[in-house]
Amino acid sequence: MKERIISVLLLITAFGALVALGLITYFIFQAGLPLMAKVGVWQFLSGREWNPTAKTPAFGILPMIVGSLWLTFGSLVIGVPLGLAVSIFMVELAPPRLAGLMRPAIQLLAGIPSVIYGFIGLTLLAPIIRSTLGGPGLSVLTGAIILGFMILPTIIAISEDALRAVQLAVREGAVALGSTHWQVITGVLLPTARSGIIAGVILGMGRALGETMAVIMMIGNSLDIPFSPLQSATTLTSNIGLEMAYASGAHRQAL
Repeated sequence: MKERIISVLLLITAFGALVALGLITYFIFQAGLPLMAKVGVWQFLSGREWNPTAKTPAFGILPMIVGSLWLTFGSLVIGVPLGLAVSIFMVELAPPRLAGLMRPAIQLLAGIPSVIYGFIGLTLLAPIIRSTLGGPGLSVLTGAIILGFMILPTIIAISEDALRAVQLAVREGAVALGSTHWQVITGVLLPTARSGIIAGVILGMGRALGETMAVIMMIGNSLDIPFSPLQSATTLTSNIGLEMAYASGAHRQAL
């Protein structure tokens, strides 16, 4: 009886999640399709000019797409190696007591509001990049570095769980065949835990792609296509966050 109740509750929860996803999808499409039909999908995606409030409005989101891709890729380049290295250290190299202290400290990073990360990037990191590497400071590189640290808790937590889930017999078998500790890590543990690690990377990528407030503060919000990580840019989410408050009509449909 208890198992049946739990199954029904899980079914209701799953159904509710699907309904919510369907409503969100319906809202986005019914609000945006009229403009897409008017402007044209290709022009909307490949246009380089975004000026919805002009006398002759322009709705091109290519600079935002490029900025989003730049920022997401940069954050993964920084966050994935660091996150994977920390998770390997906690599972295989750190004493249990040290790993126990590191775990809540890393999880605490996920609880820091994104505006705090953005403030750190704006006041501390941007001037350093501007004085050492050039450019305006508020750039793709600044945003990528901060976002790389913002996605660390997700990548570390899921990668650590995936590594700890590898059966002890697999480790012992590799050692019995003469593998060193590092050979066990690189040749056995990482391939075995690959699916969990990839899941952590995908979730981290989603966090980086969807971040808004911190990105608004750090990336410069330029509507030009960035060709260098030292240039300012804008992303899809940051532009929505900046303009949604005063948008109406076709402008709101485009957002």
